Amino acid sequence: MRHREEYAEPESRFFDEPSAAEPTGEPRPRRRRWRRVALITFLVVALLGGGGLIAAGLYVRSIDSDIERVDAFDDVPDASRPQVVAKGAMNIMILGSDSRDPESSSGSRSDTIILAHLPKDRSSAQLISIPRDTWVHVPKSARGQGGRDAKINASYAWGGIPLMVQTVEKFTGVRVDHVTMVDFAGFKEIVDALGGIEIDVDQSFTSTHSLNPDGRREFVKGRQSMDGAAALDYARERYAFANGDFARIKHQQQVIKAILDKAASGGVLANPGKLNSFVKATANAVAVDKSMSLVDLAMELRHLRSGNLGFFTCPTKGTGRIGSESVVLADTAKAKRLFDAVRRDSVPEILTAGK
Repeated sequence: MRHREEYAEPESRFFDEPSAAEPTGEPRPRRRRWRRVALITFLVVALLGGGGLIAAGLYVRSIDSDIERVDAFDDVPDASRPQVVAKGAMNIMILGSDSRDPESSSGSRSDTIILAHLPKDRSSAQLISIPRDTWVHVPKSARGQGGRDAKINASYAWGGIPLMVQTVEKFTGVRVDHVTMVDFAGFKEIVDALGGIEIDVDQSFTSTHSLNPDGRREFVKGRQSMDGAAALDYARERYAFANGDFARIKHQQQVIKAILDKAASGGVLANPGKLNSFVKATANAVAVDKSMSLVDLAMELRHLRSGNLGFFTCPTKGTGRIGSESVVLADTAKAKRLFDAVRRDSVPEILTAGK
């Protein structure tokens, strides 16, 4: 990907209209592969590694040679970055959108922000979601934009991936080692490639922006089998809940875990046809930074399963208003404890601070 294309890369605004504080502009062209399918890269390669080293090596090398690369760190001033404290640990910033229209090129925000921590021993992984409306200080970008307080996802529009790296690093104090771009709308193809997933629905609700022709889908409390369309509706809905985006974050985490459980169940890994469909559905739209090696990561994470994953949300004090904007207010004291534990690679402290 060329440098200018990366900065211009638009993300869907999903169902929101831009606020006065958020940048707007004419849509710019984007590559269609960004909008096809995606899943968090390290989860995928962990699955492939679990399928056997020989098969995994063939699949992952194929992905590694074709995957799109982005300039994630070229314009990040090294002097302003957090120092590496725990050598050997790895922190991956995952940016995602959940566009309603896979071919849409409007908008320019990241709907999902996850900081994934891989401890030095690679025995587990902790995924920390940062709500997209979290009010933070956005550093000034190489293009001179930013340099003020705003919602964290505005930094992507103002300075692309490099400014997102700067903003997340400044907010968390954690040095980002790698970046992965994903699209949660791609859950549909991935789930269908797996033959569906099982989800424990925590409360009954009606999806208001459904892929169904009438635009509605009913979800009933309890364990439910979902195909790709249902899983996508479940993962993207937020207006049906009093806690809005927090409920959506939880449901996205449920779907990620369910996909990993299904893919690792044996039926997929033991079936070359299903495995191939799953790999194709994932690899076509994943983009990573230039230095990430999927082959190395696959080998390191080949024993990782959903039981070793911890899902957390950055501590907050709830929502509030700043000027005309509805924002999420971070609990800075609790967030500092959580991210300091990440920085030091103290998994027990992460588990405690993330509760």
